[in-house]
Amino acid sequence: MSDAPAKPCPICGKPAQPAFRPFCSRRCADVDLGRWFNETYRTPAPPEPTEDEE
Repeated sequence: MSDAPAKPCPICGKPAQPAFRPFCSRRCADVDLGRWFNETYRTPAPPEPTEDEE
């Protein structure tokens, strides 16, 4: 294993715990999952062509 310091939790900034990595707790992992379910996070998609471009 590496001796590098753990990265902070992306939700609250506390040190990440190995059991919940990259999060610090189950709560922060659930918050992140809820954000995906509510579509807070989105991946970019190419713009759809307009009628003028077709």
